[in-house]
Amino acid sequence: MRRLSNEELKEYGLKDWVRLSTTISTRYHVPTYLVGARFVFECAELAEEADHHPDIKLSYLFVDVSLCTHEGGRWITLADVELAKKISELASRYGLEPSTAEIQQLEIALDTAHMERVAPFWAALLTGDKNNVTFDSIIDPTDRVPVVWFQETSEEGPSRQRWHFDLYCAYEEAQNKIEAAIETGGRVEDLSHSPLYVVLSDPEGNKVCICTSEGRE
Repeated sequence: MRRLSNEELKEYGLKDWVRLSTTISTRYHVPTYLVGARFVFECAELAEEADHHPDIKLSYLFVDVSLCTHEGGRWITLADVELAKKISELASRYGLEPSTAEIQQLEIALDTAHMERVAPFWAALLTGDKNNVTFDSIIDPTDRVPVVWFQETSEEGPSRQRWHFDLYCAYEEAQNKIEAAIETGGRVEDLSHSPLYVVLSDPEGNKVCICTSEGRE
């Protein structure tokens, strides 16, 4: 099934959902655990009917749902959009409101000039299988660890922080996170790629990227 671009995805108006790195995701707060369980059960029925299965997390106060298509990676396709619409309609019938400001996804990036050498090591260590490498990323099929991706760098380049976090969130929430970081002693290191991502650093200079879907293909 064809991968949807970010601009195509916007045309579907999925107001309950946030495009993250590899998924479209939502969170619904639930009044009781039992209501959440019933909602999850009906989501599962919709998934079975569509033969397309989201990742769902049920907690005491909320239900998280993430959708993507697993075809040689993790992509957003029309199958995800169609099921997302049905889940949103179901949530509306339950009287559940999305909480898009709380939706985020953490990825870990490693700068390396030798991905082919280091990727099998990290895949085996983190996922138990050295072959869990897709394109430039390690993806654990059981989601025990965040996605780890490899940022190509030069051996001759200046000394730099090798590991950093990429935090994906809703575009509307990114500025709040940046302001919170500055208020706690952080600083903005690079705005040149905004709104795709903004580079921040903590008081000791450790860097993190605040990422959104804006400007992505």
